[in-house]
Amino acid sequence: AHPGLVALATEVFDMSMPTKNQIHIKRGDLNITEEQLVQQPEGTITEGGIRENINVGILYIESWLMGKGAAALYNLMEDAATAEISRTLVWLWLNNQVKLENGEVFNIEKYVQLQEEELEKIKELLGEERYKNGKFDLAVELFDKLVLSENYQEFLTLEAYKYL
Repeated sequence: AHPGLVALATEVFDMSMPTKNQIHIKRGDLNITEEQLVQQPEGTITEGGIRENINVGILYIESWLMGKGAAALYNLMEDAATAEISRTLVWLWLNNQVKLENGEVFNIEKYVQLQEEELEKIKELLGEERYKNGKFDLAVELFDKLVLSENYQEFLTLEAYKYL
């Protein structure tokens, strides 16, 4: 997500893929069916995972609203794709009212509780001054609008562009 890493990434990438594409590589050893492509993945959904998606989603949207297309969050460079994944997962889990690993159902009340707690963590992390001078209220409003919507919204940036 950072232009300064392009040369390094290209060098490493070219070691494994020296040609422009891999269309010549056929995987006859794989027999993937249509049914397999639409299977629900197995695994658990944790409160920690939901918290992380709420936290990072709001932090990135706020950064984007402040004019930064890439944001350093928790020692990672994040971009709009990260926020899209975060808000999509929260929307999906919320709309399906999934059962969490701890047995709780993820519903609107649980979302509101976790979102409020994550906002407090963000304030503590950044400080009251940075929080007040940022666009966190708008970022939260946008995140809420996307994850609480009955229908999935295509792109968060389409909604967010209205505020630039």
